[in-house]
Amino acid sequence: MNFDLSEEQKAINALSKQIFEGSSSSDRVNEVENTEDRFDTELWKELADANLLGVGIPEKFGGLGFGIFELSLMLEQQGRSVAPIPLLPTLIMGALPIAEFGTPEQQNRLLPKIVSGECIMTGGFQEWGANNPMDPSLLAEFNGEHWIINGTKPAVPVAHLADYIVLPAKTGPEETCLFLIENGTNGLEVIPSITTNREIQAQINCKSVKAEPIGETGKGYFSLVWILERINVATSAIAVGSCAKATEMAAEYTSEREQFGRPLSHNQAVTQRAADCYIGTDAMRLVLWQAAWRLDAGYPAAEEVRIAKWWAAEIGQKVVHDVQHLHGGMGADVDYPVHRYFLWVKQLENTLGGGSSQLAELGALITKKAKANTFAY
Repeated sequence: MNFDLSEEQKAINALSKQIFEGSSSSDRVNEVENTEDRFDTELWKELADANLLGVGIPEKFGGLGFGIFELSLMLEQQGRSVAPIPLLPTLIMGALPIAEFGTPEQQNRLLPKIVSGECIMTGGFQEWGANNPMDPSLLAEFNGEHWIINGTKPAVPVAHLADYIVLPAKTGPEETCLFLIENGTNGLEVIPSITTNREIQAQINCKSVKAEPIGETGKGYFSLVWILERINVATSAIAVGSCAKATEMAAEYTSEREQFGRPLSHNQAVTQRAADCYIGTDAMRLVLWQAAWRLDAGYPAAEEVRIAKWWAAEIGQKVVHDVQHLHGGMGADVDYPVHRYFLWVKQLENTLGGGSSQLAELGALITKKAKANTFAY
């Protein structure tokens, strides 16, 4: 693995940073959070004009043709500004499965519009109860003419704004497929609510909703695993950005805030805790890059993805908690900018399973590999 970014990757990172820092200040985020849709349309248009919405979309559809690594660089910059725009739902949950598994008609219909910012997408991958995304609660049946979906899904991000929704559904006792539903389709009910990090997600109810399969229905298990790995990497990237910015804010605050005639940063316990935040964030980025690089290179990455998500969940939570404490009473103020980073990382932690869930899956993978190696001898 080469840790040096290519010139193209440096350019994507620099341009993303420039746009997010210039157009998504704390005041701007607060302004957008007080709107009805909580969606920064101006920032979305700016990213589209810079062709950054096409980072992970093939060139023949107007995109830049890069992979999840380059998308992670951009998502980290979003995490640094906690910008209220649907990058994760649109570019990861929506565009990637269409680009990889969609029919030519689906690709030509949707991908150019995503690049131009005209189409917002999302995906319903979280589940009720134990939140096992590999066991979809939706059921799909073929009526001889169309695929029809029934069931409910919780916590679908920006479903109130999305033009299309990607949903996994069971097509049989042991079969799963990804489906595409156009928002507004008969039988589809969207019930929005405010979530932990102040964004709008929705419960969606499907009552005999007509849907399009994405790819071959018999290969749905593979496509579901494929997209879940990339969603977990993407959420980890946003968490890295949030933790990095929160750590910088703690360093700035403790350097300026004085107590007993000297800056807080002169206290050894404060500097040690801030250093732990920096080390934890840097380690999060390391395992994230490893997972993203392996996915783009076509190597098996199941273990690396779960390691990256575990660090984002467990260590990410430790970082933002420490940052809150280093801000003292200001950290407890829900209107103070640093509190947003705590909220974002908390929500990202539990997206598609928290740290304990990742450890359980990682343990199962390691056990399976050990048994395979044993039988090989």
